Order: sequence, then structure tokens, then C-alpha cells
Amino acid sequence: MLEIIPLTALKDNYIWILINKINQCVAIVDPSEHEPVLKYIESRNLNPIAILITHHHWDHVGGIAGLTKKYNVPVYTPEKEFVEGSTNPVCEGDVISLPKLGLEINILDVPGHTSGAIAYYTEKMVFSGDTLFTGGCGRLFEGSPTQMYSSLSKIKKLPTKTLIYCGHEYTIPNLQFAAAVEIDNKTIQRRLDLAQKTRDKNQPTVPATLEIEKQTNPFLRCNEQSVINSASIRAGRALDNPAEVFATIRNWKDSF
Repeated sequence: MLEIIPLTALKDNYIWILINKINQCVAIVDPSEHEPVLKYIESRNLNPIAILITHHHWDHVGGIAGLTKKYNVPVYTPEKEFVEGSTNPVCEGDVISLPKLGLEINILDVPGHTSGAIAYYTEKMVFSGDTLFTGGCGRLFEGSPTQMYSSLSKIKKLPTKTLIYCGHEYTIPNLQFAAAVEIDNKTIQRRLDLAQKTRDKNQPTVPATLEIEKQTNPFLRCNEQSVINSASIRAGRALDNPAEVFATIRNWKDSF
């Protein structure tokens, strides 16, 4: 019943469109621009019922005004961040009911990339914004390494078949870094090869399962000895705290 469409926007953003194929109702996740969304909605005669925002950065909220000018829909945003156009601030513990899509969506607080970022989780998928990327994680613009590590650990506890819908097409550079952290991890190299073939066809590498993320994403592998060893070498001292390992490889990624 549910179809999920990635609309490309700006340089490498994804705007996610959740469509009920029976009644043509849609929810829109992180509209960086309104034009591609309006064009798609109008071409398929769809009916918007909600906008879901993961964090306040301009490249995730830029389309709100243009969409709400035409469609009177609720705009769900992080309670701890200011987002112009917000109608429904939400935080962890809240549940968004979208019966026209057949969805009950749980909110997760995932600070780190920004101070109040949230993720939208339902049974088979999580819209993680710029917190957890395919193969990587977001930069720490406002939060601390400890916050981000905690947020990623929270997502890591979700069922392994959960699909990760993130905000950008960053898989290839993320996996190139992952391969540098774990040079003997053959699963990373296989995934990188597949991602390159996928992008050569101009197809998205997103979503990916949490299962493959746990095998190849170094930011979800800070308890693995191979990642600990690389981080320790990078830090010039033995690291035994996974949050320290995370902080070290996140700093490494910033200059990779």
C-alpha cells in the first residue's frame, strides 16, 4: 500500500515522499525545496496530508513555505528547535498518527548533528535526517560527540531489517572512509563496489538496512576491535571507551 519515492534536490539532498497508493495521500519528509515536490504531486494528482522535518537546517526546511502556501497541512518539527512554519512540535515519546497512510510514527530524539534533531521511526523504516547516513553519520554542528554516539546507539537498537532513509546521497564517500578505518573489512569493499555501480546508473543508494549498516558503518562499530585499533592509532593512544572511539573517527572523517 505504501510507496516511498526519493526526490532529488539541491546538490545531493533527498526529499522523501510517502504515498498511499490506494487513496493517493502523501507525507513529505524534509522538503529542501518546494518546486520539485509540487511538480511531482501535481503530476500524479496526489493529496498532501503532512510534512515531517528532522532538523532545522535550511536544506531540510526550505520548501515548507512554498508547500504550505498551497496546502494547509500540519508541519511536524523538533520541539527543541525553531523551524519557521512549524505547527506541531514533537519530541521523543510522541506518536504521530497518519491513518490515511496507515502509519503510527514514533519520534526519537537524536541530538548531535543539531541540538534538537529528531528521527521518525515506524515498524520497517526510520527517517534519520542527517544523524545516521548510509555508511556514515552527520557532522557535529551543534551537539557533542557523546550526544551523537548516544543517538546513533539508539538507532542501532532498532530491528536489523529497519530501512534507513537519510537526507543525502553520501554513501560512496562515507564507504571510502569506512574502508580506510577498516582496511580488512571485505563487506565494506563489496558494498562500496555495489554503491559505485548503482550511482553509475544514476540510481539512489538509499535506503539501506540497519543490518548492513552495522556491518559496514564505522560509526555504528565503535565497539569492534578493528575500529578501536584504527582510532587508537589515529589518536596516538589506546582508546577503550566507545564514545572516545566515535569522537576520534568523527574528527578523522572531518579531514578525510
